[in-house]
Amino acid sequence: MIIDAAATSRCLDAIRERRPLIHNITNLVVTNTTANALLALGASPAMVEGADEVEEFVAKSAALVVNLGTMSADRAAAMRLAVAAARRADVPWVLDPVAVGVMRYRSWLARDLLAHAPAAIRGNASEILNLEGGADGMAHGVDSTAGSAAAVAAAQRLARATGAAVGVTGAIDYVTDGSRTIGIHNGDAMMARVTGLGCTATAIVGACLAVEQDRFAAVVHGLAVTAVAGEIAAARAHGPGSLQLEFYDALYRLDAATLEERIRFG
Repeated sequence: MIIDAAATSRCLDAIRERRPLIHNITNLVVTNTTANALLALGASPAMVEGADEVEEFVAKSAALVVNLGTMSADRAAAMRLAVAAARRADVPWVLDPVAVGVMRYRSWLARDLLAHAPAAIRGNASEILNLEGGADGMAHGVDSTAGSAAAVAAAQRLARATGAAVGVTGAIDYVTDGSRTIGIHNGDAMMARVTGLGCTATAIVGACLAVEQDRFAAVVHGLAVTAVAGEIAAARAHGPGSLQLEFYDALYRLDAATLEERIRFG
């Protein structure tokens, strides 16, 4: 499959046409941001976290997003039920291993969830290094202490071990399925000053998985759309507060011409 701006545009068109239902079990800090971004993109978000409902709801969804950001015993139990249900129903799901390596419980939980065959994994360099098992402790809270390029080899190993397409986000985003690897040279440094844009990128990857069978392509498209929208938003914003609002508008207005002009794969 050719990965280019035209393919990303077709994925975006498919999301807007189908309005896929994206089930999110996500970070409490970013629930509203994630929902608004998915709506601006053209998808239909839902935040169903009750253990009594998640299995039923997963089966009705086009994709599942699991984000470890704000952890509790109840949310962990819901995550386990949801990913098992997704595997039974053949619903693609994406894991965001927030702060894996910082605390042992969430690191153990993340590796436990991997047994349920995620279609995709999206994290910063420290999270991917820790999840793959090669660099415990290399993180500062939820922030990475390593550049994205430092995690490419670990991402490739993780992809081969799990069958997932792995996205490492940073100054340059990298995506790999263990054999194919691509860099996305878009985005803006100000995006790191807005809480939850990484988590939002994971949710957008989930929307792309809902309409794109090639999981490698889906992660590339999701991260490219996020990075281009962030780049446009940063150019229009006066600071992090207005960047968040501009980001929604940029997602809503993205079109084929803009993607063709801006996406820089390499």
